[in-house]
Amino acid sequence: MPMRWIVALLLPLLAVPAALADADQDQDRARAAVEQGRALPLRTILDRAAARFPGQLLEAELEEEHGRLVYEIKLLMDGGRVVKLHYDARTGDLLAVKERGAEKDRRP
Repeated sequence: MPMRWIVALLLPLLAVPAALADADQDQDRARAAVEQGRALPLRTILDRAAARFPGQLLEAELEEEHGRLVYEIKLLMDGGRVVKLHYDARTGDLLAVKERGAEKDRRP
């Protein structure tokens, strides 16, 4: 096997440790926010989402938007639609519902 193929195959593996470190930092930041009372536990938010939007969880992130913590939940719904939900992390209030392919996003 030529050396350039070996390098091409191994190069993506260099990014794996950095991605794992980022995931650990995100988890630590989320845990600290819950412990400090700045965010509800993710399980609470997922339960609220499942009650209104039954679907398969694709992704869940805790982000800072406009100075507040927001959970972004991405779900795969029946028919293949992808729905993105934004919840206020502190109160658990649903802030926005976005559907991929929908004509426009809607507020709850």
